Amino acid sequence: MSVGKVYLVGAGPGDPELLTLKAMRAIASADIIVYDLLVPAEIVSLAPKGAARIDVGKKAGHHPVPQAEINRLLVRLARLGRTVVRLKGGDPFIFGRGCEEANELEKAGISYEVIPGITAAQGCAAAARVPLTHRGLATGVRYVTGHCRANAPLDLDWASLADPGTTLVVYMGMANIEEIARELIRHGLPGDTPAIAVCQGTTPREQRVYSSLVELPAVARAARFDGPVLFIIGRVAAMAKQDDRTDNACEQLDMAVVA
Repeated sequence: MSVGKVYLVGAGPGDPELLTLKAMRAIASADIIVYDLLVPAEIVSLAPKGAARIDVGKKAGHHPVPQAEINRLLVRLARLGRTVVRLKGGDPFIFGRGCEEANELEKAGISYEVIPGITAAQGCAAAARVPLTHRGLATGVRYVTGHCRANAPLDLDWASLADPGTTLVVYMGMANIEEIARELIRHGLPGDTPAIAVCQGTTPREQRVYSSLVELPAVARAARFDGPVLFIIGRVAAMAKQDDRTDNACEQLDMAVVA
C-alpha cells in the first residue's frame, strides 16, 4: 500500500470566503479531515461527502486529544494511504503548532505540504478596517501569545513590546490581559494607547470592543466574550470604524501625521 500525503491547511480567521483557492482544492481532495475547534462547521462541510471527519479541538485547560496524539494520528492515517487534510484556524505556522506536526511527519518520512491561511490578526484588523501598519503611526507589527503552555508565567520582552511605533497583536491573551496591560504600561507604553478586543472575528458572530490600554482589562471582561479573544494594541487602533464613525477618521489622522 502506498503512503498518503498530509496537507497542513490554514482555514483562516473564520469567514469561509477567506479560504485560499489552494486550501479549497486541498479540502476537496481529502479522504480525511482532521480539524480544530476554531474551524467553523461551514468550512468542515466543504469536504467531500465520503470524507471522514475527526474533531481534535482543544480549549484552554481542556485537551481531549493531546498534541502528541494528534501528531501520531496524522502519521497513522497517512500510512493507511489516505489524503489527510489537517485544518487549523488562521495560519498553521502562527501559534497553530503546525511546525510540531510537520516535524513529526518529517521524522516519519510522510509527504506533507503547508498551505498558509489568513491569520486572525489580519482578518480581525481588516474587519475593523484597521491597518496593522500605517505611515507615521506604526512602522511595524508584532504577534505575541498571551498564554503559555501549562499556564506557565508569561515570559515576554515587555520593554521591546512597549513601543508606541509598533502595533502589538496579542493572541490567546484574555486570561492574562490584566498582566499584559499592566506590564506594557509599566515599561512605557502610554495608558491612553488605543486598543481593540475581538472575539470570533470575520464571522456573523463577531464581537468587538474599543478601549484605551489602561481600561482594556475591565472593558474586555465586561464584554463577556464567548470564545477566544484577539487584542490589537497601538495607535492604529484609533482608525477603527466604530458604528457611525465616518471615513474622515483616516483623513484626520493622515493630516495629523503630515503636520
